[in-house]
Amino acid sequence: MSRLRCERCTRPLDHCLCALIPNLPSHSRVLILQHPDEQKHALNTARLAALGLANAELAVGEVFTELEQWLSPEYRACLLFPGDDAQVLPIPATPGDGRPLLLVVPDGTWRKARKLLHLNPVLAALPRVCLPAGMSSRYRLRKAPGEGALATIEAIVAALNLQEGAGRFDALLRPFEALIDGQIRAMGAETFQRNHQRD
Repeated sequence: MSRLRCERCTRPLDHCLCALIPNLPSHSRVLILQHPDEQKHALNTARLAALGLANAELAVGEVFTELEQWLSPEYRACLLFPGDDAQVLPIPATPGDGRPLLLVVPDGTWRKARKLLHLNPVLAALPRVCLPAGMSSRYRLRKAPGEGALATIEAIVAALNLQEGAGRFDALLRPFEALIDGQIRAMGAETFQRNHQRD
């Protein structure tokens, strides 16, 4: 028999995170494009980010035929993804163009995120932005593939804090931290220390 789940955060009812999820306004709009494999993942941080931001949307799929419609002219669209030509956040307004950013964020492993770019040429053609080097993840349950590899929600919080003001979006990390703490409690301290504790 499957456990009853919260329809909003999709967590089991006895581990619902909704009380910790804020409703934060932002000038920037966030569009999260989630690979289908991530949707059912126990640590689905993209969903938490979309729920906690008033100006955010989460779309699940591999090919997004609606992408051009989502790229509203009211915003300056950019892709949060590293690359040789990626501009480090924050991005100042260009002269005569004070529009806020539309931050398009692929959600998935690096391989799956690259696949989303390959399958969606409109997405791949967007100007890229990235986070400053040297940022470290609080994601204690996954071994990061390299320095600067953050969970999707961490990357979004960092990007918005850089663009709109330090600390403004830190509350978005509360359900993320609670999710990690709950997973650690469930596996037990000994198992966590053996498999995940960093030296």
